[in-house]
Amino acid sequence: MEQLFAFIAQSRNFILFVLLEVMCFYFIINTNNYWSTSFFNTSNKYAAQLLTWSNTAREYTSLRQVNADLAAENLRLRTQLTQQQQERNPIAPPLYKADSVFATRFKFTVGKVVNNTTTLANNYLTIDKGTADGIRPGMGVISPAGIVGRVRFCNEHFSVITSILHSEFRVSAKLAKANEIGTARWLGSDPTQMTLLDISRYKPVSKGDSVVTSDQNSNFPPGILIGRVRTIGVQANQTFHDLLIDLSTNFGNLSYVYVVENNLATQQEQLEKQVDSEK
Repeated sequence: MEQLFAFIAQSRNFILFVLLEVMCFYFIINTNNYWSTSFFNTSNKYAAQLLTWSNTAREYTSLRQVNADLAAENLRLRTQLTQQQQERNPIAPPLYKADSVFATRFKFTVGKVVNNTTTLANNYLTIDKGTADGIRPGMGVISPAGIVGRVRFCNEHFSVITSILHSEFRVSAKLAKANEIGTARWLGSDPTQMTLLDISRYKPVSKGDSVVTSDQNSNFPPGILIGRVRTIGVQANQTFHDLLIDLSTNFGNLSYVYVVENNLATQQEQLEKQVDSEK
């Protein structure tokens, strides 16, 4: 305390000068309309600028949480949408009704992408979810925009995903409009395009038609968008269309993905293996 008083005593002239300057400034602002208006306008301008900078900084620091919240909300909506699609399949016969267990067989887990390649012949992703979160090899992976790939390796906290941008990746796909099933595969060059095989040349196909996952996938829910038809061609003496599709998933900016767990996949695979063993 003594040091504080000593400092005030030593600086009393400077402190008095500052106080007098503040008082003069105050009287000038309050007794002169011109200076009062100028001070008001200038102070508001800088206060607004500081507020803008503050809001921008606050919004930037909260983007991670906003993205995580959006991913969680999309997870809830995706679960509801998949269940409704299974219960009310538009192409199913009128008397068909999906079993409640079958309709709710898909479960989704949100994962954040921590590594991703798009320029190799065989591309992979890494996410921050592993066996501790119930992730297992073979599970499908989708994004809010469409299909992503399939889980290949897992440890406790991370999983490596075989991207659809992989030379060996195949997925059963369907032209939504023509209701024709084929196989989608990557050509190995452009990370924004795939080719769709085994679609009969006699089936009507138009540019922009949606290509989705078919019902013949145990790893992916049916109806997940893969892309849209870009070009249509038919080679001589061929019975199938030569279709090129634009991928719906932008692999250049993937942040969050959804790992798909089919609760009935094991039962289906065991039954199908039993049939194969009897052949």
